[in-house]
Amino acid sequence: MKKVFLLIAAIASLSFMSCEKNIKELRVYSIIHDEETEALTKLFTEKTGIPVTYLRATTGELVNRVITEKDDPMADILLGGASSYHIQAAKEGALESYASPLAKNLPSYAVSSDNTWTGFCVLLLGIGVNEKRFAEKFPTVPFPFTWEDLLNPEFKGEIVMTNPVASSTGYLFVQNQLQRLGDEKGWEYLLELSKNIGQFPDSGSAPAKLLGTGEYTIGISYLHALAKYRAQGFELKSVAPPKSAGDVDCVSILKNSKNLSAAKKFVDFMLSKEAQDLMSSLTFTTPVNTEAVAPEGAVYIQDIDLIDYDVQKASVEKDAVLEKWSKSVK
Repeated sequence: MKKVFLLIAAIASLSFMSCEKNIKELRVYSIIHDEETEALTKLFTEKTGIPVTYLRATTGELVNRVITEKDDPMADILLGGASSYHIQAAKEGALESYASPLAKNLPSYAVSSDNTWTGFCVLLLGIGVNEKRFAEKFPTVPFPFTWEDLLNPEFKGEIVMTNPVASSTGYLFVQNQLQRLGDEKGWEYLLELSKNIGQFPDSGSAPAKLLGTGEYTIGISYLHALAKYRAQGFELKSVAPPKSAGDVDCVSILKNSKNLSAAKKFVDFMLSKEAQDLMSSLTFTTPVNTEAVAPEGAVYIQDIDLIDYDVQKASVEKDAVLEKWSKSVK
């Protein structure tokens, strides 16, 4: 009897080991930064036992990959990026519909009607200023508090803005102006502003970094990025101009994912209090899960004067807008 028991135990042990070896690796295309991606995927693996690998790149690059690979995806998850980009991928048939049970209590702006994407944190645009450099270069110039203030010709070469062709941050800003002013006046504003831009980096985090190091005086950035660098000791002031745009950073499952079960678990994880507490502690973003807590210094959506941002419009006209931008501005 003892031998039979030992044999059963040995078989069970071998079976368990076999299952362990057959655990599928979750593959993530990540638009959010390496530090956050690494921390979140590590926590996910600790909680589920599912290993994760990821590729970090810009919004434009990864969304194009997702659409190109839709019949045979090389990843399971698209992590990060504003909703208009996920809407674009969904319209191309590149995203899987999944209604996470954790999404039922989220605000409506954070959940797509077809369940192809779900927001996990709020993105709010603003103006960042390196206070020391501003005082040195513009001692008699009024501080910029509105989008129109950035058109001051004295600021020529002193403003940094993300390239909207590569970054969802830059595209959200472009749409902010087009929807705030209307197409004709919006393009007039963008073309006039472009004369003052000293650099168009591809990364959404670049303006806040370049302001923090004192390479530029003014930057167009997400408010949470500015708050993060200010908390690290940089002399940055952030301004939330009237009539700004807000959106959400989203997570989606890729159509024809080869690891659908793990992908669904990852979406559930990203909507959890634990994951959003971690995300906010690293990025100063405002979580969409109302049980999660944002750190001191984070900006809340209810405190900002926002336009009624039309994400569907932003998605539908994205290609045309970016083509016009490339020809007219950069």
